[in-house]
Amino acid sequence: MPTPFTTQAFIQLALDNQVLKFGEFVLKSGRISPYFFNAGLLATGEALSLLANGYAAVLAEQVEKTNQKELVIFGAAYKGIPFVAATAQALWTNHGINAEWGYNRKEAKTHGEGGTLVGASVKGKAVWVLDDVITAGTAMREVIDIMNANEATVAGILVALDRKEKGQNELSAIQELTAELTVPVQALVDIDDIISYLDTKGEQVQLAKMQHYREQYGV
Repeated sequence: MPTPFTTQAFIQLALDNQVLKFGEFVLKSGRISPYFFNAGLLATGEALSLLANGYAAVLAEQVEKTNQKELVIFGAAYKGIPFVAATAQALWTNHGINAEWGYNRKEAKTHGEGGTLVGASVKGKAVWVLDDVITAGTAMREVIDIMNANEATVAGILVALDRKEKGQNELSAIQELTAELTVPVQALVDIDDIISYLDTKGEQVQLAKMQHYREQYGV
């Protein structure tokens, strides 16, 4: 049986695999963050499977809610590629949903089939985009441009972590994208889940740092 996704189980697994780290990390924004999330280290079958199960559960709920006839999911290169492949498999295994999936290349292929897209055609389709974390939203806007160029629309965006952090103004990057695209932008885990986890574990020193950071930069 597949391991069901829970925020607590995923946070613990992320800590065990050094995906989630506590300390002092300088972000691109110049902020000193008390935590860092590197989804590139979800490098075991167990870790990738749990993440994919989480993505699949959210997508299956969306399919049921909207009565979609087809589901197309897309992975943003590069980290999104294994995520979208594993999620397509989890959707079939766990929910009986035969989703189409694809991803983009960073550089266009000049031989063979050519182009920047691999996998299922997105032309004329409403596509769910999967990624790890949205920070400034730059990479996600590049994917949106790819969808537009291929006559596709974005049905929604699903990420592993929402830092719930101010961008250039009072909104987070996820809030900006939600308002701009008027589609759901969802996350499996957010900073409040991590704070709750630390509180449950009695990690008072780290909890205080996270709460302080949340008060400074949170939305």
